Amino acid sequence: MHAAQTIEELRDPTRALRHAVPEPWHAFAALYAAAMAPGTLDARTKELIALAIATAKGCDGCMAHHAKGAARAGATQEQVAEMLAVVLLMDGGPATTHAPRAFAAFLDFVAAEIADGSAADGG
Repeated sequence: MHAAQTIEELRDPTRALRHAVPEPWHAFAALYAAAMAPGTLDARTKELIALAIATAKGCDGCMAHHAKGAARAGATQEQVAEMLAVVLLMDGGPATTHAPRAFAAFLDFVAAEIADGSAADGG
């Protein structure tokens, strides 16, 4: 699972940077929490927006993180595919490389969520 591997590869360097610059990291974490908190937009919509921007920016770590978030927030395969079509429209050629990666990451996390749920159900 490439997306989960990307998150894992970033875990230690992220932790090291967080300890090296705790104040800016804390400020970013607070901004993240505030921006992603439920409000007029639900968590699924916010994760889809974040995944769209991550895809347009070509950030593999961001795509993995928000693909996982979208899966956990209940986004469907159809919703992610439709959102990625908008990314293709807005980002053009680069999105033809990044959008499939984002879609694959989402599908990986949906499969993992299903597997975790099946294991918990005994199925």
